[in-house]
Amino acid sequence: MTTPTIVLDRAGAAPEKRRQTLTGYMMAGPAILLMLLFVISPFFAGIYYSFTNQRLISGNETEVVGLRNYQRLLALSTLTVDPEVDEASGDFVRDENGDLVFPRSRDFTRDEEAYPQYAGLREWFTVQIGNRLTYVLAGDPLFMRSLTNNFFFALVVIPVQTSLGLLLAMLVNQGLRGQSFFRTLYFAPVVTSMVVASIVWRFLYDSNNGLINEMIGALTFGLVGPINWLGNPSVAMWAIIIMSIWQGAGMQMMLFVAGLQQIPEALYEAASIDGANGWQKFRFITIPGLRGIIVFIFLTITIAAFQLFDQVLAMTNGGPDDATTTTVFHMFRNGFREQDIGYASTIAVVFFLIIVAINLIQRYVVRDREVA
Repeated sequence: MTTPTIVLDRAGAAPEKRRQTLTGYMMAGPAILLMLLFVISPFFAGIYYSFTNQRLISGNETEVVGLRNYQRLLALSTLTVDPEVDEASGDFVRDENGDLVFPRSRDFTRDEEAYPQYAGLREWFTVQIGNRLTYVLAGDPLFMRSLTNNFFFALVVIPVQTSLGLLLAMLVNQGLRGQSFFRTLYFAPVVTSMVVASIVWRFLYDSNNGLINEMIGALTFGLVGPINWLGNPSVAMWAIIIMSIWQGAGMQMMLFVAGLQQIPEALYEAASIDGANGWQKFRFITIPGLRGIIVFIFLTITIAAFQLFDQVLAMTNGGPDDATTTTVFHMFRNGFREQDIGYASTIAVVFFLIIVAINLIQRYVVRDREVA
């Protein structure tokens, strides 16, 4: 039996294997180069800029400022004050509504000599307990509010969009006539540009001639007047939430449809023989069978929810009264409108760490359940 001969080059590697390796590097090279230019390099550049006073357009030389940007972004403090007292009568001073009058927070934050611990801080929100008022101060109250808006958006969108996607998936997976049409119908918003969808919904939300207000007025026979969907601070975020759920539910539906088709029909047949009802089949067969997809959907929706930007920019521009400002929009506004690249980079770094922490917590909870 003749032993095959392998011709080796000077490096000791077979020429054919070396050519395959070179071909692989050549094919992967453009993708690796693009990742370095547009993902990896900007990531590390952002970390560096967060420690500087880098401006977008400035004739001044960039200087390293250490942790100053982080101190400004994350600074928090509290200030508790007593109500003002009328010197003549000794009674508490009250306004025209009968409410107690308290000293303003700016009286303390602007007096750096008397109250240096509050220098650079601004009022975020207040809490009144009895006759005492506590100001919660922050170095950047708008960042704290935008972060709160992100959490509120995520807490509403994640369960509602997931549930709606599962419901639609179960409806279109019944084998009824026209199910392909409905799958396409429900999935169409996903492939539509978010900016285009946002502009269309902005017209639908119009307080004067919007279709949604017209429908509400018709269904309630005029009892419910026009709603200022995008101009009312207490309603604007809900308007964006509704639009976002509509736009993204189709993707979750398709993922759930794929998962439902992987569950063996024999399990449902066996459950029917054992006398299980519809709810029991759903609880003990459908949900466990979709567990991996549910975890994946929760993770992806969480990341997408915290990256909320397009809807805000196209529909409200962060208003009214910053009610729809999100962290990414706040970062965009600081970096490109105010041209403070250093501070915007700081927001990006902190926000990145927050998202990573949230996803690690989610994965830990899921893994803990698997072990249990």
